[in-house]
Parts: sequence; C-alpha cells; structure tokens
Amino acid sequence: MPNFRERAVTTEWMDDLSCQGEVVHQTLRELDIINTWLGGNDITLSGLAAILTTTDPQKEVVVADIGCGGGDLLIQMARWARKKNRKVRFVGFDANPHIVAYARTRTHAYPEIEIRESNIFHSGFQQQTFDVITATLVLHHFDENELVSLLHHFGRQARIGIVINDLHRHPVAYYAIRWLTRLFSRSPMVQFDAPLSVARAFSRLDWRRMLQRAGMITYTLRWRWAFRWQVVIPTGVTIPG
Repeated sequence: MPNFRERAVTTEWMDDLSCQGEVVHQTLRELDIINTWLGGNDITLSGLAAILTTTDPQKEVVVADIGCGGGDLLIQMARWARKKNRKVRFVGFDANPHIVAYARTRTHAYPEIEIRESNIFHSGFQQQTFDVITATLVLHHFDENELVSLLHHFGRQARIGIVINDLHRHPVAYYAIRWLTRLFSRSPMVQFDAPLSVARAFSRLDWRRMLQRAGMITYTLRWRWAFRWQVVIPTGVTIPG
C-alpha cells in the first residue's frame, strides 16, 4: 500500500524511452479514452483559454505542449482554437522517438501542429521560447528537484504563461484507477502505470512548495474533477480574476 503522505519513486514503464510497438499504441489510445471520460482534457483547455484571455485573438500565438504523447490533447487544443477563431500554432515535444512517430501520424491532418523529438532538460530545448507552455499528466514523472528546475526554465521560456494539468495523490484516486484499469484495460502498461502515476502525483502542499522554490509568486492552483490539479501561471500578462 502506498504511503500517500509522500510521492512514490518507483519508475513507470512509460519512462523507458525505448518502449515501442502496439503496447505503447494501446496505452496511448486508452489514456486518451480515460482523459475524455473523466473530463481531464477540459482542465488544460480551460487553463489555455484563461491564459489567453487578455491577448489579441488576431495575433498568432505559439503553444508548446510538453510530453505530448500520442498528440490527442494537441488535436483537442487545435479544434478549440479553430472554434474560437484563434491563430495558434502548436508544437508538441516528446523524448520517445517511437511515440513521436505515432503522434505525427495521429496529427497529420492538422497543419498547425508540429511534433518534435526533444529532451526538455537539454539546453537545445531550454533555449527555445514560446507564448504558452502546457504540461498535461507529465510532470509527475520527475522528482521534485527536477520539477523545480523545469518550472524555473518554463518561467523564462513562456512569454505569456504556463498551464499545468496533473494528478492529485489521493487514496480514492489510486484505488479507483487501479480497479478500473484491471476491469477494462487491455494494456499491461496502463494497468501498471495508472495507479503508480497517482502514487507519484502531488498534494496541494507539494505544489505550493515547488512553486515557491521555483520563484513562482503569481499563480492559480485549483482542484478539479477527477482528482486533478490545474496550475495556471501567468508570466507576461495578468489573468483576470
């Protein structure tokens, strides 16, 4: 039984950058279904809408999606931008070349989406700048010191703001996803990684401590269903309210 007072340190299968093939594709498909059913994608979309509130809708903005996986959320964001008549260019980053290839196939019908293979800890990535950085269900893969470093760099890289959507470490969330994946998932990776992701996730105190360490003073931190945290950090413009 996990100790929910502290983050777990066990490595997830998805952390292996050499993982490939149908097990990865099945995992990515199931994760998209889970996020859709539980409303997880809306947390990122509403955060993006909030961070762009005070920007000129006729001016093109560049959104970098960190750990983009199969690209499903990028597609959702591109559809949102089209519906709102926003000029947005999306760049998805993932360190696994096999996942990058899969995401490029998934997003080929969206010319406003580009997928790049990149390690976000390398200087080649950290020297790039964007208008907005989004990170959905990816930051729990890193330890606290790595996260503080990433947040610090994101603050310098994002001209407008940062939107984070990640899991809440809680026993209800842990056991619920554990049994749901055992009953309905066909992916061994999902069955192993999904509950472990919750055990590696965050409390409100975790977020406050990490944001303080990273020098983030102005932000909104909200609990969202189902057991998610939404963190919106303005870096250049003020979010109303």
